[in-house]
Amino acid sequence: MNSPATILIIEDDQELAHSVENVLQQEGYTVEIAPSADAGLVRVGKIPVDVVLTDLQLPGADGIDEKAGLDLIHKLHAVNPHLPIIVMTAHHTTETAIEATQLGAYDYFLKPFDFARLIELIARAVASARFVSHPVELGQATSAKDALVGNSLAMQAVYKDIGRLADKPITVLIRGETGTGKELVARAIFQHSNRLAQPFIVVSCVTIPETLLESELFGHEQGAFTGAVARRIGRFEQANLGTVFLDEIGDMTPKSQASLLRVLQEKTVQRLGGKETIPVDVRIIAATHRDLEQAIKDNSFREDLYYRLNIAVIMLPPLRDRREDIPDLTRYFLQRHGTDLGTPNATISDDALQFLQQQSWPGNVRELENVTRKALLSARGYNIGLDNVRQALTPTEPPHPTTDQSMAAYVSELLQRATHGEFENAHGVLVEAAERELCVQAMALAEGNQARAAQWLGISRPTMRAKLIQYGLHPAHEEPA
Repeated sequence: MNSPATILIIEDDQELAHSVENVLQQEGYTVEIAPSADAGLVRVGKIPVDVVLTDLQLPGADGIDEKAGLDLIHKLHAVNPHLPIIVMTAHHTTETAIEATQLGAYDYFLKPFDFARLIELIARAVASARFVSHPVELGQATSAKDALVGNSLAMQAVYKDIGRLADKPITVLIRGETGTGKELVARAIFQHSNRLAQPFIVVSCVTIPETLLESELFGHEQGAFTGAVARRIGRFEQANLGTVFLDEIGDMTPKSQASLLRVLQEKTVQRLGGKETIPVDVRIIAATHRDLEQAIKDNSFREDLYYRLNIAVIMLPPLRDRREDIPDLTRYFLQRHGTDLGTPNATISDDALQFLQQQSWPGNVRELENVTRKALLSARGYNIGLDNVRQALTPTEPPHPTTDQSMAAYVSELLQRATHGEFENAHGVLVEAAERELCVQAMALAEGNQARAAQWLGISRPTMRAKLIQYGLHPAHEEPA
């Protein structure tokens, strides 16, 4: 289980710093505050920091210095070259903020704050930091770190592909069903590449609203669209000489696909609303669970982009095609989650492992991990037996409300089925159904923006994301596989 990310706020305005601190702590982050650039450098040198949030205008020897933040970026990256740095700035210093991103800052954010957008930005920065700082081990069932586990012939072929393609200056497309570990493969490719010392940017094509994706990737000029109050540098510019990971590329809109094709063909980008053609040297790693060939037939994916991506492909096998890896995977998850669940030395019986190997696993490695976690809880510290595994695999099928069904009628049906012993906990079923519908409608209204939907529901963003994963409304990108 990943520990909470640590965010360092470097800000001389203590009232503002503590305001941001309160918001981030509600999101589950660990927060440190430094009142000056020098104090921030000391903190980064002493404690592990995942993301830095710093003002550009910081106290210097002769008072407030607008360039102090730029100097700080150089010094922070001298300590940790891959540390994501988000700079805070007022509108009148936007050009300095743009200079900061060109010097290696992850992004910049304008005051006054839209906290929902800031939370979303920090979450993306944390994800990028994780790619760089957490090595992925290959084939190591005893690893305490993120690992691609398994020594089947199918997985041996994947490891060879990673080694063969990591240093090649070509685009890599990772394909496989949901839950097979595509993100871990992308991380392994980057970590073994010759661009390891350069920027690395993660972009989820499915979680960023369609209206914002092109701006996120290519940037925009001031006034390019409603709400574009200042120029923004896109992810491809920020990642120049480095790598961009496009997760779930099959979910890109046709318009965004056309812009991406231009990057691949011409190695240039053009900001929205701008006329300048900007050269970029970026390696692209992409991943998708979609059937791109069928998407081409359905006219939802460009054929010319497909051929640009389909040069170097790593196919991840579904778990049902490498059942011999299930014992190692199960023991890896027992070790990984046992300590957090209070059972650090959990064991599992041979008949339980054999039963796991006989399942079809439509959710692949991610589903096996969830079942292992449930079985750990069921066994309560004892050896996990066949009954624990059966219980963890048994789906619950309570009724779901229909769109034209009144609340009173739905409650009546719930109670009747509960009295007949079909399931227990009618209260929990009702709350879950209502919560799921709230999430569905809030996400639709927020156009896919999790932070905004969470704000409307009065819950933290990590809680919102956990609910979306729980109800099958969003892929769990951070799950290890």
